[in-house]
Amino acid sequence: MSTGKRLAGLLLFTTALSVPGYAFAQGTGAQGTGGPPSTGAQGATPDENADEVLTDTAQGTAQTQQPDESEQEQPDVSIPGGGGTIIVTGQRRTDPARSSTQVVSVLSEEAIARTGEGDIAGALSRVTGLSTGANGLVYVRGLGDRYSLALLNGLPLPSPEPLSRVVPLDIFPTSVIASSLVQKTYSANFPGEFGGGVINLTTKAIPDESFLEISVSGSGDEQTTFSTGYTYYGSQYDWFGFDDGSRDLGPNLQNFFDSGARINDQDVDTKGILLELGNPNRILLQKNDFLPINMSGGITAGTGFDFGDTGRFGVIATASLSNKWRNRRIISQSAINADLDLNSDFVDFVTDNRITVNGLLGFGLELGEHQFRFTNLFIRDSLKRSALSLGEDLQDNDTDLIQNTSWYERQLLDTQFVGELEFGDLSVDLRGGYAQTQREVPFDWEFTYSRANNASDIGDLFLNTLDPQRGGAIVSFSDLTEDLYYGGIDLSYSATDWLSATVGYAYTDTKRFSTRREFDIRASTGFPDAFGAFRPDNLLGDALIELGFNPEAQAAAGLDPFEFNIFETTESDPAFDAGLEIHAAYGKLNISPMAGLTLDIGVRYEDAVQTVNPVEVFAETLGSNSSTLIANDYFLPAATLTYEILPDLQARLSASKTIARPQFRELIFQTYFDPESNRQFNGNPSLIDTELTNYEARLEYYMGGGDRISVAGFYKDLENPIEIFSSFSDNDQISGFANAPAATLYGAELEAQVTRDLYDWGGFWETKQFLVIANYTYTQSELKVGPDDIARVFPFADQAATNFFRDGVPLTGQSDHLVNLQLGLEDQETLQQFTVLFSYASDRVTSRGTASLPDIVEDPGLRVDLVYRQGLDAFGIPLELKLEARNITGRDHIEFQDNGTTRIDINTWEVGRSFGVGLSAEF
Repeated sequence: MSTGKRLAGLLLFTTALSVPGYAFAQGTGAQGTGGPPSTGAQGATPDENADEVLTDTAQGTAQTQQPDESEQEQPDVSIPGGGGTIIVTGQRRTDPARSSTQVVSVLSEEAIARTGEGDIAGALSRVTGLSTGANGLVYVRGLGDRYSLALLNGLPLPSPEPLSRVVPLDIFPTSVIASSLVQKTYSANFPGEFGGGVINLTTKAIPDESFLEISVSGSGDEQTTFSTGYTYYGSQYDWFGFDDGSRDLGPNLQNFFDSGARINDQDVDTKGILLELGNPNRILLQKNDFLPINMSGGITAGTGFDFGDTGRFGVIATASLSNKWRNRRIISQSAINADLDLNSDFVDFVTDNRITVNGLLGFGLELGEHQFRFTNLFIRDSLKRSALSLGEDLQDNDTDLIQNTSWYERQLLDTQFVGELEFGDLSVDLRGGYAQTQREVPFDWEFTYSRANNASDIGDLFLNTLDPQRGGAIVSFSDLTEDLYYGGIDLSYSATDWLSATVGYAYTDTKRFSTRREFDIRASTGFPDAFGAFRPDNLLGDALIELGFNPEAQAAAGLDPFEFNIFETTESDPAFDAGLEIHAAYGKLNISPMAGLTLDIGVRYEDAVQTVNPVEVFAETLGSNSSTLIANDYFLPAATLTYEILPDLQARLSASKTIARPQFRELIFQTYFDPESNRQFNGNPSLIDTELTNYEARLEYYMGGGDRISVAGFYKDLENPIEIFSSFSDNDQISGFANAPAATLYGAELEAQVTRDLYDWGGFWETKQFLVIANYTYTQSELKVGPDDIARVFPFADQAATNFFRDGVPLTGQSDHLVNLQLGLEDQETLQQFTVLFSYASDRVTSRGTASLPDIVEDPGLRVDLVYRQGLDAFGIPLELKLEARNITGRDHIEFQDNGTTRIDINTWEVGRSFGVGLSAEF
């Protein structure tokens, strides 16, 4: 192949791997799975367009198979800014992971389907060096989710989760994702917040043929399905993930919020507000003796048509609904000292009903050499939480019974436009987008009933006298809205046969408004103890509220005078505005001075201003000082050298500098409860940026047919890493954030994929192949804490860092060992797959202990899953049957504190085995 043609392939791939996510070559049709590829521009011979066809194949647009690659999947990948430049030197270069100038792992649509996972977070947990937490956030190489970057079609996404600026990936169903790319080495075309890696999700592309696919599935687990759980009515549309208006604020409460008054001001209608709060549909916990199975269904359709000589237009749409139930019997203990003597010992029985609704609508247009893509995504993830906790407060010898009812709405709306323009040696990529996320938690209720356990008490009753000493009723209202505007332009130009250059500019503007108002409802000392035995809907029922505001009726009934009051516990900081504005410019060169040697080198400049400011919601200001202003600019260099030592063996060396900014939630001095980790968080306005230096060396050996082996070593130096620490108050675990002075992280990765054709076995086996995909990651990290180092934790004065961190301990979220193993038997002519999946993660710290308490540690352990997929035919309609068994060893969720002699459980529950069946039909 001539140097000129190799360069042509390089330029085509520079554009192909820019946004949007489909390859561009002269005369190719729109991307998809339904039609044959074009052989080239009109009048051209196949030889003249060989590189274009190969480029299309690597991007998944062409369906013809190249020699020696007949068994290799060709995923559709999307990388912004030309960062995924691939040099096409022959047919063996059709593997994006091999041909990219960076270290990438690509999960194609077929690879995702093989895992059988319903959401993309689960599928990504099979990638080398990746693991996921129970909250859908991804850990890359032992670094927490704050060090990961999530993109959709190369554009950033805001998060509907207050605890994270990175969107939880379990809200993305696999049905809308064509591929997932994980890049672990930094290149200047990506945003500078690149610690562990970037995860880029590419939505389904425009098809060449019309199609319609319908799917349904059902599943259940040992702890939940057909078992007893708790729930409450809520509203008639809860099953669909939407509220029918029952959770809207009443006029008295809404008027109070709008007035700027404080809850104890004389003009506030306390009685009217209380009468609106005590709706039984929101607070009456009920037992459900027969929880249903999990159900989900979806529909996807697409079509495309040609117009004119070179035009093509296509559209794809998908929608799905899932409704899942989960029981958790959580052991929740807390310690009073370093000996781990118990302060409290509780069992929380939690029933979660999670409903996810999503839809995708995409349009694609091709006009000659120019391509345009318009993508719209909607995801709504609702959680109906019902909990009943029973436990001992060992300091006052009381037994408490705590009831929670809550409703969490998370919603993401994202719209993106991408245009690719080709003008000979010059390509121009334009992209822009707007996304909005919302999270609303209306009427989050907690009722506490207490039993004194002494002979003088009223029998053996749990009482709630609406007194902090014995019971209580607390309700909170949370609301978050985040808007993200994004725009960018990239120019790529081929200067010579061995040199191409790309320059780009990107702008992001993120605005978040967050409120949380919490109210503690109390009764005065005359409140009769007998009333404390009422269940919550009667305790705050209309009759009792009316009596509390009627002294004459109290006297007529022979009662001591009493009254109801409301106290707002969040008056100091009820609302915040947060913003992050980034101007970024970068330049990068792709240099190939000789055959087999490529240098990708560049630098990114980012100027960012991040602010968090309390918002005054009261007419009389409080003058809060919990503000943050972080204004920094950085030059972030990156270089990756790839050298082909032998035709099938190549080496990579990479070095870069990156950053990690504090997340909004980590900065906002406002309490937040995470229903997944079962703990409260409070932000720290004193946090600063983390700066990282990254190095990596890697060897990759390719054996043909998709088989490969790679080994890598990596090292990271972190300045001012952000760590989580926890303290305990009664039964509440309060977690905060602080910058540790420094840390290092290093490790090694081993990855292998091997297939064995079983044709020689004959009979049943002659169309089968055996597949082994294995990866192992070893990681070590340690904090660097000296006696003179300080920690800044608002609202306290600077103090010794050793009060929060211990020198030499690992970073939070880091497991020493991560193992993934897939063993598969697959038919090469029809759809028939049987896959056994093993995943293992060793212990990892989830939060630092304070006040001499040991760290809180999670033990993910070993998980084994089975997935079977079978193609069927019913009256000429192709069907796919999927059977799955998850966690067949019954691995539990385990989170604990251990001082070497005593161990207590912080957040531990039985997970159980789960089983599912799914069926899809394509028309």
